[in-house]
Amino acid sequence: MRMLRTLLAAAALAPAVLGCADDDSGSDPDADAGLDFAADRPGETSADADADVPVESLVDVPRPDVPPDDLPPFGNPNPEATCPVPAEAQPADVSHPRTVVGTGTPESCTSDAFVEAVALGGVITFDCGPDPVTITLDRTAKIFNDTGPEIVIDGGGLVTLSGGGRHRILYMNTCDEAQHWTTPHCQNQDHPRLTVQNLTFVDGDSRNETEYDGGGAIWVRGGRFKIVHCRFFRNVCADVGPDVGGAAVRVFSQYEGLPVYVVNSTFGGRDGLGGVCSNGGGISSIGVSWTILNSLFSYNQAIGNGGNPAEPGTPGGGSGGAIYNDGNTMTLSLCGTRIEYNRVNAYGSAIFFVSNDHSGDIVIDRCVITNNIGGSWYPTYPQISCHSDTPITVTDSTIE
Repeated sequence: MRMLRTLLAAAALAPAVLGCADDDSGSDPDADAGLDFAADRPGETSADADADVPVESLVDVPRPDVPPDDLPPFGNPNPEATCPVPAEAQPADVSHPRTVVGTGTPESCTSDAFVEAVALGGVITFDCGPDPVTITLDRTAKIFNDTGPEIVIDGGGLVTLSGGGRHRILYMNTCDEAQHWTTPHCQNQDHPRLTVQNLTFVDGDSRNETEYDGGGAIWVRGGRFKIVHCRFFRNVCADVGPDVGGAAVRVFSQYEGLPVYVVNSTFGGRDGLGGVCSNGGGISSIGVSWTILNSLFSYNQAIGNGGNPAEPGTPGGGSGGAIYNDGNTMTLSLCGTRIEYNRVNAYGSAIFFVSNDHSGDIVIDRCVITNNIGGSWYPTYPQISCHSDTPITVTDSTIE
């Protein structure tokens, strides 16, 4: 059995709460076949992995080893996953890559090769041989904003990118001068347009990040972002904090308020594989709309304590077992998606959705939301925390 450290917090919290943040929040080597589940993992006793983690606030809970050929599939395998995918949410064309990582062998697919490919931008594919391969990164791959406008990373269904329990995996920020400013309005520009597809992201860890926290596997601000046919396993971000979140993915400032698409993707999928963060065990965002199609969120955890703003005497957080959305005008649209067995300490065992100016809405079609655990403040539907006047349109779905 592997072990993951998780924060225990059993406070009974009143629903006095609520999300409040602006869009400028900053608080806001070897390749191997399959996932390397033998390496040190976040929260274990490795001195390197735990160097900046407050061990006194953590306890060990079991996390089983999983053979690399016995992992959950891409996307929702259940009967409700029947939603059509619009043209703009389809996989990107990778027929003319700018960079191919690898020369046909697993050994050629190195951390350096991948990080350098991301820095060059454009379309990136892989040639690591015919078998599944894991590339364990020794640092975060960072996108430069002037290397697009289209940036596509396509793993062909064979590539796993690992943070090794020590690093975030992928970073894009149009407002980070170090990554090159390309417009005077970085918070609302149409590029880069980043697509990640046919990839698995595992053991991303952003707990040591300070300025741009959250987003254990991927952190995005600006441009456009799309996730197609991807899996996210065992990613982590900050244990506590009222607004930090997104064990797998954290997003800000999408162009003209257009949605992030998540298509046929898996977040967790099995006990011991879910994401863990203060809020948003799967995804987190501020001021961002999402369209999530034929996807699965399960066994993720929001382990903070005290909500947002934090209750007196607490560090804050613990909301959005699968999904944490905060902002103003935004839409969370779910179709053909299953959300189950996620867990929180505060609010929204499945979904935490707070539109501060009460202009946001939720659309749920052909979905199953069930067996999510913990929390309170469920004014309309179980497992969904939102203002009582938030419009929620539900069709052909089970929420129980």
